[in-house]
Amino acid sequence: MASKHHWFVPAGLIALSLVPVAAGSARLAQLAGGAVATADNARFVTSPLPVVLHIVSATVFCLLGALQFAPTLRRRAWHRRAGRVVVPAGIVAAASGLWMAVRYDLPASDNEVLMAMRLVVGTGMLAALVLTVAAVRRRDFVRHRNWMMRGYAIGIGAGTQVLTTLPWVLAFGQPSPMVRAGLMGAGWAINLAVAEWFIRRRPAAVPGQRPGATAGTPGAAIPTLTP
Repeated sequence: MASKHHWFVPAGLIALSLVPVAAGSARLAQLAGGAVATADNARFVTSPLPVVLHIVSATVFCLLGALQFAPTLRRRAWHRRAGRVVVPAGIVAAASGLWMAVRYDLPASDNEVLMAMRLVVGTGMLAALVLTVAAVRRRDFVRHRNWMMRGYAIGIGAGTQVLTTLPWVLAFGQPSPMVRAGLMGAGWAINLAVAEWFIRRRPAAVPGQRPGATAGTPGAAIPTLTP
C-alpha cells in the first residue's frame, strides 16, 4: 500500500501535464501538416524551430521529470540516468521559451506584462537548472533536490495555468490580456509556493548525504516526494 501511495504524486504531475502536452502535440501535428499561416499561428509557421524545440523538450521535462518524484525509482540508477535527460530537456525548454518571448510577435491575447512574466520565470527556470547541475557536481544533494524542484515547478506551470484559466473562461468568457496575465502568473505562483512548502517541510540532512538517507542509517532510503 505504501509503495502505491508514493506513486500518487508522479501520477498527479503526469495528469497535470496532459493538457499542455496534448496542445503541444496538436501544434506539432499542425506544423507537420503544412499549416496555413493565420493571425493566430503566423509566428509559429514562419519560424517553427523554436516552438518545436520548446514543445518536445518541455514534454520530456514534464513527463520524465514527474517520474523523478517516485521513491522506488530514486533508489535506483535510473534516477541518475533519467536526470541526464531531464535537466538538458528543461534547459532547452527554458531557453527556447525565452527566445520565443523576445522574438515572436505578441498575440492579441497577451500583453507586455505577460511577456515580462515569461522572461522572469524563464530566466528563473534556467538559473534553477544550472544551479541543480552545479549542486550535484559538488555532491550537495540537498541543494540539488531543492533547485530541481523549483525548476520543475516553473516548467510544469502550463498545466496549473489550465486550472487557473479554465474556470474564468467558463464563467466569463475569454479574459482580457491583463486578466490573462494575472491568471497565468497565478499558475506559476501556485507551483512555486507548493515547491517551497515541500522543500521546507523536509527534515535537515547531513551534508553530502543523498536525499532519502537518514543520518542514523547511511544510504537507507526514506519516502520522499522530491526529484
